[in-house]
Amino acid sequence: MIPDTLNGALLLSLIDFFLSFIIIGGIGLILAAFPVLNRFGAISDESLKSGH
Repeated sequence: MIPDTLNGALLLSLIDFFLSFIIIGGIGLILAAFPVLNRFGAISDESLKSGH
């Protein structure tokens, strides 16, 4: 339990600061995975022209 004092508020802010980097990094990893996933699902021009 974090105490309801100035030290507790500073500790909570420090924990929140580091957790925000983890969350933002996770979002960055998800966004970085989109181009990789796009390569697996790539559709060639030939397949679009032939209708398959």
